[in-house]
Amino acid sequence: MKKNIFIIFIVAFTLSIFSCKKENDKKIITEEIQFTKEGELSIYNLKDSIPNQIVTLDIEIADNDYERETGLMYRKSMEEKRGMLFIQENMRPQSFYMKNTLIPLDIIYIDDQYKIVSFQKNAKPLDESSLPSGKPAKYVLEINAGLSDQWNFKVGDSISYKKS
Repeated sequence: MKKNIFIIFIVAFTLSIFSCKKENDKKIITEEIQFTKEGELSIYNLKDSIPNQIVTLDIEIADNDYERETGLMYRKSMEEKRGMLFIQENMRPQSFYMKNTLIPLDIIYIDDQYKIVSFQKNAKPLDESSLPSGKPAKYVLEINAGLSDQWNFKVGDSISYKKS
């Protein structure tokens, strides 16, 4: 009887070693996250007290904790007229960083009146330094680095967006 228990123990132990070995040999496969259009966002400036549309972007919307924490991480590229709009729960000073973000970005901070309050331009990929808004913001728009200068965005310009 003791011999049978010993044999069962040896067989179980051997099987557990081989099954652990196979699990450790598995490779983790990751896929790049693909853009999913969830809305459109337009940016306006005032010219002679008349709103003048500068550009319209296709956007993804980050409006829950997971999406706000992940953002544009792990993406290898983003087309020019695309971006991500983060909708924060409260209007307060915001701070972003570029952990696991592979593309350089312009980060645009926007208040609850849909006005641009500040920028962090040309944020460097993978840099974990804090990129604060400096002023309270409710929305944060991330676009490819250099576009806010190319399109001549300024503090005080406004946005409007609609979900798809």
